[in-house]
Amino acid sequence: MSEACTDKPRNILLIEDDEATRRHLMQSINAHPQLCVSQACATLEQGRKALQKSRPDVLVTDLGLPDGSGVELIKMARALTPPVEVMVITVFGDERNVLTAIEAGAGSYLLKDGDTAYIGKAIIKLLEGESPISAAIARQLLKRFQSTSSLLSSGERDKGDSPLLTERETEVLSCMAKGYTYNEAADILGMSQHTVTSHIKNIYRKLEVNSRSEAVFQAVQLGLVDMQS
Repeated sequence: MSEACTDKPRNILLIEDDEATRRHLMQSINAHPQLCVSQACATLEQGRKALQKSRPDVLVTDLGLPDGSGVELIKMARALTPPVEVMVITVFGDERNVLTAIEAGAGSYLLKDGDTAYIGKAIIKLLEGESPISAAIARQLLKRFQSTSSLLSSGERDKGDSPLLTERETEVLSCMAKGYTYNEAADILGMSQHTVTSHIKNIYRKLEVNSRSEAVFQAVQLGLVDMQS
């Protein structure tokens, strides 16, 4: 299924197997003046073919598809050059699915609910470098991070294996972990947004990650930031 939206600059590839939900999501995304669902697919195979033929600005995908997992599409999208941003919209809120999707490269994880009016704004935030996550998922990740941080601080951390971040990079990373936007981090740290962006690029390179959520997850595992402070 495809739609022509030549007057809208950001192309969205949508993967959702339920027809009613797919149409509802398409309407919500297309309602945003900067977005257009250029193609909507119902299966993993259709999604694969769509990614092979054209490069969208954002892949919006469910995880549970009739012929496989949306995680495969996440990995495929992130392997492109440059990587495609990925948003997961799903009913699966368990830790295994959340962590698997984030580790595969998803930059946003939203749970399906009755209100989809926010999705367009969430996609724009993702394109601007933020990582929109449903509140229930954020709480789950915080608990996971706090548990991991506690274990590492108890002596399981090997500091020799931790990437060497500068003091400013660590401060920027801490702001990212707490959910601040780039503008908010710049105000808090007394630097320009351009400088914040430059630090974030260095953080991604040193941590060998491609998204904000991956950077935060990796940083807490390595004990580079404290989620309780």
